[in-house]
Amino acid sequence: MPRALVPRAILAAPLILAACGTTPITSGLSQPSAVDATPTSRPSATAAPAATSSPAPNVVACETTVSGKGTVGQAQIVAIRVAAHDDYDRIVFEFDGRGGPAGVPDYEIKSAARPIYKDPSGLPLTITGEPVLGITLRGGTRMGLDGGAVYKGTTDFKTGYRTLTELAEGGDFEAIATWYAGLSGSSCVQATVLSQPARLVIDVARR
Repeated sequence: MPRALVPRAILAAPLILAACGTTPITSGLSQPSAVDATPTSRPSATAAPAATSSPAPNVVACETTVSGKGTVGQAQIVAIRVAAHDDYDRIVFEFDGRGGPAGVPDYEIKSAARPIYKDPSGLPLTITGEPVLGITLRGGTRMGLDGGAVYKGTTDFKTGYRTLTELAEGGDFEAIATWYAGLSGSSCVQATVLSQPARLVIDVARR
């Protein structure tokens, strides 16, 4: 059955994605699917990330916040992956249902000012790279309904990639998950929501 693709958003400038290989770091329940690991062409109304996916219209926002309305009110984080491609580095959050159908929660990606503090402890958080992107998943959490962690993988990816230097959790409190991505310089960011399984895919253009 074809996977549904809902609108994507782009931050800073159009991103050109060329066919290439990947070097993934994975954590969670599943390995990257063909869509996760396979680079896409230039985002457009006619481009397809994979042979089994259908494209959707783009929303381009230059030098501002990338945000999107989720498909569900609450979502369970079950896997987090990062991967290096020739032209971009990729972050994937994979979700399952949390007392309801599986989907992607509301999300927001924007520049984060230092100092950065963990939520809710208030302890300082050091992120390698500059600038730093804050990724907020409103309704997303790695904690189950019983209070235990469903996602038990790493919460600090020190990647060593050319652009994405680190991805670390900043907090998971009251069904709001916050993550921070350290970069090696200003880059274009594209966010795409995919289904079956439900994923938020964030691509950062390589410098």
